[in-house]
Amino acid sequence: MMRLILCLLIFSVLLSCKDDVVVKPSAMLRLEYPAPEYGKVSPECPYGFEKNLQAELVLKDRCWMNLVYPKMNATIYLTYQKVKDNNLDSLLYDAQKLTYDHTVKAETILEQPRVDSVNKVYGMFYMINGNAATQSQFYVTDSLKHFITGSLYFESKPKFDSLYPAVVYLREDIRRIMESVYWRN
Repeated sequence: MMRLILCLLIFSVLLSCKDDVVVKPSAMLRLEYPAPEYGKVSPECPYGFEKNLQAELVLKDRCWMNLVYPKMNATIYLTYQKVKDNNLDSLLYDAQKLTYDHTVKAETILEQPRVDSVNKVYGMFYMINGNAATQSQFYVTDSLKHFITGSLYFESKPKFDSLYPAVVYLREDIRRIMESVYWRN
C-alpha cells in the first residue's frame, strides 16, 4: 500500500512538471541611428577630413587619431605616416597585409578603390564580411608625401550578423572620410 501511494505521488509529480509550449512570434532587432551630420576636422596635421558629428575625435601622437562612437562601442583608428625614402610600396604592402590577415575569419573581403586625381587622393576601401576582428579597413595616399590607414573595431566579440546595422552606418562614415581627405603641404 505504501509503495502504491509513493508510486502515485512520484507519477503525479512527474506529470505536473510539464511546461506548456508557447510559440513566440518571430521578430527582428531594429537598430536605428541618427542621420549623419558631418563637420570638418582640421587638426594641426598634414591632412584633414570630414567626420560624423556623432563621433568623438581623440588626437594621438604623430597625427594619429581615433574617432570614437560611444553609442555603438566602436572606434575608427586612423594612422598617419609620411611617405619617404621610396617606402610607398612597403606602406601599401603593410596596409594590404593587415587587411588580408583577417581571411581566417572573414567570409568575403570586398575592395573598393578610390581615385581622385584632382585632389590627389588615391586609396582602397576594404569591406570585411564575417566574424573578423575588424569589419572595414582603408588607406589613402597622395603617392608622394602622405599615407593614412584606417580600421574599424567594435568593443565586443565579433558577431557580424548582430553588428551589421552599425557596420553599414560606419562604412558610410569611412567613405565620407576617404572622399573628404585633403592634404596640407
